Amino acid sequence: MLSRSYFNLLNFEDYSGTGDRIRIPKVISVPGIISDFVSESENDVESPESYPFSPVSKKRRIIVANQLPLKCYKDSSQGKKWCFDWDKDAVTLQLRDGFSSDVEVVHVGCLSVDIDLSEQEEVSQLLFDKFKCVPTFLSSDLVNKFYHGFCKHYLWPLFHYMLPLSLNHGVGFDKAWWRAYVSANKIFADKVMEVINPDEDYVWVHDYHLMVFPTFLRKRYHRIKLGFFLHIPFPSSEMYRTLPVREEILRALLNCDLIGFHTFDYARHFLSCCGRMLGLDYQSKRGYIGLDYFGRTISIKILPIGVHMGQIQSLMALPDTTNKVRELKEKYDGKIVLLGIDDMDMFKGISLKFMALGLVLDENPIYRGRVVLVQIMNAPRSRGEDIQEVQNEMRKIATEVNQKHGKPGYEPIVCLNGPVSSQEKVAYYAISECVVVNAIRDGMNLMPYKYTVSRQGSPELDKALGLHGSATPRKSVAIVSEFIGCSPSLSGAIRVNPWDINSVTEAMVSGIKMTDSEKELHHEKHYKYILSHDIAYWARSFDKDLEKACAEQYNKRCWGIGFGLNSRVIALGPNFRKLSVEHIVAAYNSTKNRLILLDYDGTVMPQDRVDKTPSPEVISVLNDLCSDPKNMVFIVSGRGKDSLGKWFSQCERLGLSAEHGYFTRWNKVSPWESCGLAVDLDWRKIVLPVMEHYTEATDGSWIEIKESALVWHHQEADPDFGSWQAKELLDHLESVLANDPVVVKRGQQIVEVKPQGVSKGMVVKNAIETMQIKGQPADFVLCIGDDRSDEDMFEAIASSVVNRVLPAAAEVFACTVGQKPSMAKYYLDDTFEVIEMLQGLSAFASEQKSGLV
Repeated sequence: MLSRSYFNLLNFEDYSGTGDRIRIPKVISVPGIISDFVSESENDVESPESYPFSPVSKKRRIIVANQLPLKCYKDSSQGKKWCFDWDKDAVTLQLRDGFSSDVEVVHVGCLSVDIDLSEQEEVSQLLFDKFKCVPTFLSSDLVNKFYHGFCKHYLWPLFHYMLPLSLNHGVGFDKAWWRAYVSANKIFADKVMEVINPDEDYVWVHDYHLMVFPTFLRKRYHRIKLGFFLHIPFPSSEMYRTLPVREEILRALLNCDLIGFHTFDYARHFLSCCGRMLGLDYQSKRGYIGLDYFGRTISIKILPIGVHMGQIQSLMALPDTTNKVRELKEKYDGKIVLLGIDDMDMFKGISLKFMALGLVLDENPIYRGRVVLVQIMNAPRSRGEDIQEVQNEMRKIATEVNQKHGKPGYEPIVCLNGPVSSQEKVAYYAISECVVVNAIRDGMNLMPYKYTVSRQGSPELDKALGLHGSATPRKSVAIVSEFIGCSPSLSGAIRVNPWDINSVTEAMVSGIKMTDSEKELHHEKHYKYILSHDIAYWARSFDKDLEKACAEQYNKRCWGIGFGLNSRVIALGPNFRKLSVEHIVAAYNSTKNRLILLDYDGTVMPQDRVDKTPSPEVISVLNDLCSDPKNMVFIVSGRGKDSLGKWFSQCERLGLSAEHGYFTRWNKVSPWESCGLAVDLDWRKIVLPVMEHYTEATDGSWIEIKESALVWHHQEADPDFGSWQAKELLDHLESVLANDPVVVKRGQQIVEVKPQGVSKGMVVKNAIETMQIKGQPADFVLCIGDDRSDEDMFEAIASSVVNRVLPAAAEVFACTVGQKPSMAKYYLDDTFEVIEMLQGLSAFASEQKSGLV
């Protein structure tokens, strides 16, 4: 039930809706998971009348994240009422700079404090009125299981490449935590539904806390404009596949229009998981990567986030910052300061960093008493034994190094426990010669960016540091782990393997010894990049690509299928519809010269059947159709003529076309005819050795030898390696066969070489022409197929209609199996529906024959 404050929100004057148009979404119960919002019918396409809002003129972006960009505190002067201010360090606040001035931004998320139930309504109204923020209130038990449980103790380690090796090491998958995660995501989606205008608003979801959120929103609004950005690494498929709910999360993310990642590696891992687990292929076109998912193109965005330049520059100008700089400059006078700023987390590599500094001092006595590593530790974002273990280990190593190399007035490692204010951090950046980010695995990590901007300085900082204004060359050195997201962007940084303590030690020494001219070159290069790729640029670029990705879906018909977290939306052309048995029987009844063309595998024979012999049911229905003299019935298959001839030996009048039309037999007693093309098969001598070479090199692949074609299959090979080898084989064959009259095609897990001009489309043209020559032009055409090769038949039929080869009044039914993009105008869901439809026609044929019709 929505709170009264949110009913008020629905009537805000920004929306011109009236009270009687407000509608609470209907709730149904889905056993085992959670309730979902659904429309009146699963196949309904929403109309504007069904939305709870009228269209608005102002553009809106709804930013959804785990936490709202707000600081919360109680003011004793106001009777201990809750007070709120913007949190200027929050990414979701800073990204607003990337939107134009005419865009209204609404934030949805949790608060950082618990609000008593009696105060929630008042706080909700206040936050929306003053900040355009919509809070989600989660119970403490739900927060513990959702955030501290599933997010921080399961997803966070897994996405950072850490698996629980045993029940006593790490935290395993907990169904209660998973249910809490789903429930929390549902609550976030409910809040968005309360304030969204789905015709106009764009929704941008942030980070791993909300990965199943898109499913709930897409299920309710099929055309919702929805983007998602992951701020942490996406693990390789070997790691991700260990997740028991791997497919649910993947499918949820694919309910977005645009998915963003910081680096190509993260995007590559996501695409690999989609290929291995869902069988999806991606395509790159003009610099954009897209995944086709049930007719919708999911765009993939690769762009690292940037920093808010204005915020850092304003911090540098504050008197508190300049005072702190003077204090630190005096405190560390004569010292070489290395700086680390990290969250208290097991993946930040702080202990490894301390060990490396200890080795620097062991091997370089000259630096004892001169080099200081200042390590600022932000407060941990989760709690548990793992955090305590990290703290204990870090303190132990720091103590050992300080005891070994420290002396009165000098500590090699200075640890500062957070919270440390942003202006204090800027002051430390300004006085540090080198920054060290040694994480063993991390997302973007903007600390080197902030350091570089701070080292660029400002008039106030220059004065505090004793520099001579803007004419003074700027210097900075960054040592970064190769396992963090910002590493590829900082081409002048010293990259290290944090596990190799010797290499980190060498990097520290190199940073200390680096000449001023080198430091100046590195700084200039980094600062130029950071300046041009700030957070406004990042947000603007993502928003632009989100608009582009959503625009491509507007001209399609959409409807939902599936239940619970397997819900998804099918998007198809406006003229694409399900083939009605009643409609086709009526057309069948009114026509006299009928052509029926049927693919075999995947059309009348299920793909997953091991025994491909046609069932008695299929033989019976084909014989019934063939018994009508008004019908010409063909099986058009890529299989060999011997297999087809054997399987359909009981069908006297059935026509067969084998090897995609290379061989044709009009009935059982007629001989097999090859296509009328002059075909030279000498190319087989070249192709077979090449395919054999790739078969030997690719475990699980095999060669199918046909009379007219050679096919290399890699269904059983490793998906990534098989796909890679197929591309290489395709390039190889196209190169060696450049002057031969053949076609090299890559299909669904195959590479096929066949003579030019041979296709299923040729079978259609020949059948139509033959009927015309006999004086019986086809006035009814039914063609059913399921894969790419069948698209040639659909194309040939469409061409015959356009060129008036078929009579103007002909009834034409091109039908694909499965709801997917196709040149066909009709679809049936599966082979069972195909058989049912054919049985309907055969029953009518039998009745005609017996004189009942």
